[in-house]
Amino acid sequence: MREGGNGDGHGGVSETLPSGVDQEFLSLERELTVLLRRARANQGEMAREVHPDLESAAYGLLVRLEECGRQRATELAGYIGVGKATMSRQLRALEQLGLVTREPDPADGRAWLVDLTEEGRVRVRRVREARRARYVSQLSHWDRGEVAELARLLHQLNQGIAR
Repeated sequence: MREGGNGDGHGGVSETLPSGVDQEFLSLERELTVLLRRARANQGEMAREVHPDLESAAYGLLVRLEECGRQRATELAGYIGVGKATMSRQLRALEQLGLVTREPDPADGRAWLVDLTEEGRVRVRRVREARRARYVSQLSHWDRGEVAELARLLHQLNQGIAR
């Protein structure tokens, strides 16, 4: 380690980098680690706001249903990035909580169609509106173009991760 500013806005001690390691990617890794840790904690809070017994992993599933409407369970599993067994367990729990319904797909009796119940829709929308209000407040000093650019870059990152 060497002392002095390192150009990343953090000042102080700077890392001695192994050959071939890019400082920008180290900074990116650090910031993504913090962001993802905070996001995971926030997702748990948002899930509990929808229903006290809701697992944090199920929140993204509910958001997807709220945005896209009724979908096959296999499509949801693929979008969220979980296996059939995990999806089945989550859907069973959500159904027991009265947040989703499952019905056989008329086009393929082996598949299930999943949709939000009215109660599920109301609860998810309430939490999402509160979350958006927090984002608006937290980013109120940002230029709209910066917010749009952040959204674009995060979308690009998500698309790359999904591949």
